[in-house]
Amino acid sequence: MVQKYQSPVRVYKYPFELIMAAYERRFPTCPLIPMFVGSDTVNEFKSEDGAIHVIERRCKLDVDAPRLLKKIAGVDYVYFVQKNSLNSRERTLHIEAYNETFSNRVIINEHCCYTGKEIIEYYLRQLEEEGITFVPRWSPPSITTSSETSSSSSKKQAASMAVVIPEAALKEGLSGDALSSPSAPEPVVGTPDDKLDADYIKRYLGDLTPLQESCLIRLRQWLQETHKGKIPKDEHILRFLRARDFNIDKAREIMCQSLTWRKQHQVDYILETWTPPQVLQDYYAGGWHHHDKDGRPLYVLRLGQMDTKGLVRALGEEALLRYVLSINEEGLRRCEENTKVFGRPISSWTCLVDLEGLNMRHLWRPGVKALLRIIEVVEANYPETLGRLLILRAPRVFPVLWTLVSPFIDDNTRRKFLIYAGNDYQGPGGLLDYIDKEIIPDFLSGECMCEVPEGGLVPKSLYRTAEELENEDLKLWTETIYQSASVFKGAPHEILIQIVDASSVITWDFDVCKGDIVFNIYHSKRSPQPPKKDSLGAHSITSPGGNNVQLIDKVWQLGRDYSMVESPLICKEGESVQGSHVTRWPGFYILQWKFHSMPACAASSLPRVDDVLASLQVSSHKCKVMYYTEVIGSEDFRGSMTSLESSHSGFSQLSAATTSSSQSHSSSMISR
Repeated sequence: MVQKYQSPVRVYKYPFELIMAAYERRFPTCPLIPMFVGSDTVNEFKSEDGAIHVIERRCKLDVDAPRLLKKIAGVDYVYFVQKNSLNSRERTLHIEAYNETFSNRVIINEHCCYTGKEIIEYYLRQLEEEGITFVPRWSPPSITTSSETSSSSSKKQAASMAVVIPEAALKEGLSGDALSSPSAPEPVVGTPDDKLDADYIKRYLGDLTPLQESCLIRLRQWLQETHKGKIPKDEHILRFLRARDFNIDKAREIMCQSLTWRKQHQVDYILETWTPPQVLQDYYAGGWHHHDKDGRPLYVLRLGQMDTKGLVRALGEEALLRYVLSINEEGLRRCEENTKVFGRPISSWTCLVDLEGLNMRHLWRPGVKALLRIIEVVEANYPETLGRLLILRAPRVFPVLWTLVSPFIDDNTRRKFLIYAGNDYQGPGGLLDYIDKEIIPDFLSGECMCEVPEGGLVPKSLYRTAEELENEDLKLWTETIYQSASVFKGAPHEILIQIVDASSVITWDFDVCKGDIVFNIYHSKRSPQPPKKDSLGAHSITSPGGNNVQLIDKVWQLGRDYSMVESPLICKEGESVQGSHVTRWPGFYILQWKFHSMPACAASSLPRVDDVLASLQVSSHKCKVMYYTEVIGSEDFRGSMTSLESSHSGFSQLSAATTSSSQSHSSSMISR
């Protein structure tokens, strides 16, 4: 009997290590050290365009084992077959290997995939050892009508696409004399679309270690798979990774929560769709003012001159929060602009806070509460965007304020705070170390006229009652096209869509915020009864939060009372799903989100590791989804792909120039 073995626990560098490990378990006192003897090429293939190169070798190993043991085993050498597939177009290397020796007893298969800088750096080192310092970049052959034109075009293209191995790409480096050869063309500059170029990484992201690059690639790939192509820029992903010291699991968790929050409240569009009230424009003493010595955008806040109590009484907490969000969004935009201007990655800004005039009035309880709320939201959704915080002219009352707010500020953020009392900022280690003299604001004894509003007291005539502010707060944060629902084990959430005209298009866009769910679409000729709060029927169960509705009656039978029109779709926690269905019949369509239970393992088989880990992570039988649905008429279907791609929730500013959005019908369920 042949036993197939693949180890899910330990990653072995070579497949023969598995064989050696098996022998070591049987003969623990006789450690076996394999030595590579040689290899023979069994098969080799090259594609016509030169993009794919496949080579298969039979490798021979000598095992440093006692002669008696070799005689017992019946072999002098161990053989295995290795197949390498290099794809220059996709820049990947696949390695497949299996054992030949002892294959009648045990079969060992190994498959490795190397992408990105891993494979590039490996081959660069090989080329360096062979003395090669120049290689042409692979490009698809041009198709022309004559062989002469083709030959000429190929030569021109080879010359234009040739690249010099940059010194930065080799950590150990090639000689500078080789790189400065006059016959070598200029290096090709990386672009944001070429994620593998060291030029791109250094130009847009900064100096990253191989581990940090790996974390970025892995998290970005996970987002690409779960969010169907709509993902933030690399700079934004890096902020969350840095905020969690490049712990992928922790960074992924807080980032998914933030992306869901952005989508729910349409934060991507806040700069285009929201205009600050006139009260803020007149009395909010803050604004952008040039940049610091590192090229970071500089924001000046004259907190001591601002009537925080008046602003809260006139606008409410939510309006102030929305204004701060718009400031942060503008900061992200300015960072991108400064990155282009200064030619180096700038991912954060500097904030200068002037506290002259701060007094007990600023410690008004509702005002402090609003400040803590703002800090909480900004910390959760804009990590690592503050490069430095300069607090100037801190008065005696400042320690009281600091004691209140510092526990809500992340440790990494607190390290960026520099606090100066009185006129200390004018001395050594003060403002001149961080801001050029010619742009220091005039109110800080500088030479630059600062256009930041001076603030002042908000007239009491602009104050509003608590009821008015509460209604305004609800209005601000209920302006969202998304709805939230809870999904329980045995209690799915369902919504009803009535279709009058056949061939209409039902579109959906939902995020799985917690747990795993199964998404279904059903059709019924008769309308389900609306939920009854005083009934215990299956269609009337509601969650404690009142956001769980069931429409399919417990007495209904699938295939008789209603039918399934799409294959069930299993969606994992953190996924963002967009899709559409072209209706074939009029009637009533039911969209259902159902709790996904782990399948029971057969008694004769062992449970998968992933299933066990997933079951341990599920602490309760509750899931949560945030969804939006829309019906498009058949006459409007063509030309409405933006709706099918869920333009309402696209990360318009964060995803621009990073990745192309895949069409929803190719990334989720396809209508039958």
